[in-house]
Amino acid sequence: MVRLRRRTALGLLLGGASASALGPLEPVRGEHRESAPVPRQLPPVEIENRAAGAPWWPADGGRAADDRRRQIQGYASTTSVAPGETIDFHVAVDPAGPFRITVHRIGWYAGAGARTLLTSPELAGEPQPVPPADPDTGALDCRWPRSWRLRVPEGWASGLYQAVFTSAAGWRAATPFVVRDDRRAAALCVVLPVTTWQAYNQWPRDRRAGRSLYNGYRPNGRRDPGLRARAVSFDRPYAGAGLPTQADRDQDAIRWLERNRYDVSYATSFDLHSGRLDPARHRGLVFCGHDEYWSAEMRRAVEAGLAGGTSLAFFGANSVYWHVRVGTAADGRPERLVECAKTRPDPGEDAAGPTVTWRDLDRPEQALLGVQYNGIVLTPQPLVVRSADHWVWAGTGVADGDRIPGVVAGEADGLNAGVPRPGGTMLSSSPYPAQQGGRRLQGTHVHETPQGAVVFATGTLGWTMALDRRGHRDPRIERATANVLDRMVARDRSAPA
Repeated sequence: MVRLRRRTALGLLLGGASASALGPLEPVRGEHRESAPVPRQLPPVEIENRAAGAPWWPADGGRAADDRRRQIQGYASTTSVAPGETIDFHVAVDPAGPFRITVHRIGWYAGAGARTLLTSPELAGEPQPVPPADPDTGALDCRWPRSWRLRVPEGWASGLYQAVFTSAAGWRAATPFVVRDDRRAAALCVVLPVTTWQAYNQWPRDRRAGRSLYNGYRPNGRRDPGLRARAVSFDRPYAGAGLPTQADRDQDAIRWLERNRYDVSYATSFDLHSGRLDPARHRGLVFCGHDEYWSAEMRRAVEAGLAGGTSLAFFGANSVYWHVRVGTAADGRPERLVECAKTRPDPGEDAAGPTVTWRDLDRPEQALLGVQYNGIVLTPQPLVVRSADHWVWAGTGVADGDRIPGVVAGEADGLNAGVPRPGGTMLSSSPYPAQQGGRRLQGTHVHETPQGAVVFATGTLGWTMALDRRGHRDPRIERATANVLDRMVARDRSAPA
């Protein structure tokens, strides 16, 4: 308990408290001297959001590149970078011609959703080939030459960034990367699911060469799970105009978190894997979207952090489902491959075991989350409230049986009675039609550990849409989310001053 209290106090000094998502923002007060309040030192991300913003992608959609003509596409040399470090961009342009790169930070910015940080000089672009698939794994490793190197300025705030490539003809594509904050421990760290983004990446989506961890293409152009890759490389663009599959769910949550002035920083799955992200430095980790692919190192780090009192919030569903290995590029650069055979035998099996589901390794996700994946939702359904007197639902005005429209969507988790789970509370019980057949029950779950940590799992991919997506926002979901995060970062009043 002594360690927990020290971390609680540290979180407060670092700006760990937050306002409710629905009520007026109240100043955080520190020690008093002669009855005068000490002004709160604003966290870097809150300061950043005071700058004027602009949408990172044109409101009319621009001229989005595609995978058949590949007018302009590119990728980054790393998934995350700290200020002062460098990141390279590898870009192909067809036909050859000049292009520029603009860099944008995703955030709230009074509703603009992003801010433009800089524009590159005019660069020369040329066509680049789609590489042959690795004969053993099916991975596509582009190895395109470097187009531009950026040294990240010291003043850039941690966040999710988009590098947008624009050709002289107006064609656009993008690639994401994260700027970390390795020097300051924010109250909450948002972990972006890059391993899952890449697992779903079918680049090039051309009905010929593209491969993901789900499908390859038959000669007739039809996708075939039997031709899927066993490994996918980050040395290739994301399909189409470069927005990873379901990354918009992460962006919904990011805008909401920054609108509500939470003290946040950002990292990636690989930062958790490598140890660059130490959960013990934060009051809580937030996994915003679809976070399905986890290495053994990621899971060990999270479980160790939880044992030490770091809270966990999973805003998606189907989390911690596949066990993966993280591999190097052909030239030895680390964290450039995600390997997942999905079946036994696994040719690359190591001491961590085969890359199959965590359930197949007798470590089901329900043991960590309290619920686990149980189906694909055919059509969006209402979330049906349960345990309405629980603190998560405080101030929402809900009663048991109330239906919150459209929140159960995409994929869903539920309670598997035959699988061990931590003690806790089911906060919803929502019937939905499953793609796998029949009707199943979605469940939202929360539990608290003896160390004072909270573990919250929404059990649906529709939750973040209800936070900040036009036409989907729901104040009850906003308030419940604020209740969870406020409990994670709030001051422990039982601790000595």
